[in-house]
Amino acid sequence: MATLYRDIPVETAAEDAWAALRDPANVARVFAGVLIDVRTENELRWVTFADGTVIEERMIAVDDAHMRIAYTVVGGRFEHHHATVQVVAQTPQQCRVVWISDFKPDERASAVEPLMDAGCAALKRNLARQ
Repeated sequence: MATLYRDIPVETAAEDAWAALRDPANVARVFAGVLIDVRTENELRWVTFADGTVIEERMIAVDDAHMRIAYTVVGGRFEHHHATVQVVAQTPQQCRVVWISDFKPDERASAVEPLMDAGCAALKRNLARQ
């Protein structure tokens, strides 16, 4: 199983970053530039990437106490996919966002990693604007 781990420093308060990330419908704003749209229905969301690709995700958990969300990609080219995004406070005006993605098959890493890196840059840029 492949694992991608990213630790993103963000120039915003942890509570503000969490407020933006905890709402599954807000993902297109947080990742603007990489994502262009999101549609939600119950625990499912469909995210549309800038190239028009649509991915279905299932929200597994929204944990306010630990400022952590867990989700999985449904169907598509994965045998298995699970990811978490967690906000960690650093100072009153800085936090880190830790994003971990585990998936099979390992070969999908060549497609997932550049998207994840672009997502990290977008998240850092868009959350710092709060």
